[in-house]
Amino acid sequence: MKKFKLTINGNPYEVDIVSVEDNLAEVDVNGIRYQVEVDRQIQTTKTPKLMRSVVSPSTDVVPSVAKTSKPSAPKGVGYIKSPLPGVILNVHVKEGDMVKIGDRLITLEAMKMENNVNTDKEGKVVSIKVRQGDSVLEGDLLVEIGS
Repeated sequence: MKKFKLTINGNPYEVDIVSVEDNLAEVDVNGIRYQVEVDRQIQTTKTPKLMRSVVSPSTDVVPSVAKTSKPSAPKGVGYIKSPLPGVILNVHVKEGDMVKIGDRLITLEAMKMENNVNTDKEGKVVSIKVRQGDSVLEGDLLVEIGS
């Protein structure tokens, strides 16, 4: 948005250009919004407008943030998925272990780097779906956490 301060016949005006499409501009003059038709032909840029879609993660992992659940649902239940493709280097928990938010579950090698997969849920490790040396893809199920 571009802002201009104009003086016309001694009167001050603050003009904000909100948007311009083709030869129609939406401007805000001293707090009042107007649709203005521009007389000259506006040249279109050769760069296309990028329309980005809403990005949703392929995993439901957000570090150290507890997920919400229905009041009647058991707390801490859920799945930990692989954040990226790689090879399992180490599994730090075993079935039956109690885990808290932020505890390290698995070390994953991806792109020659070691990545820690931490839990975002509290509860008991119900099952571990991978072993050391397994290859996983992004979004693959690693660990199931129950109450």
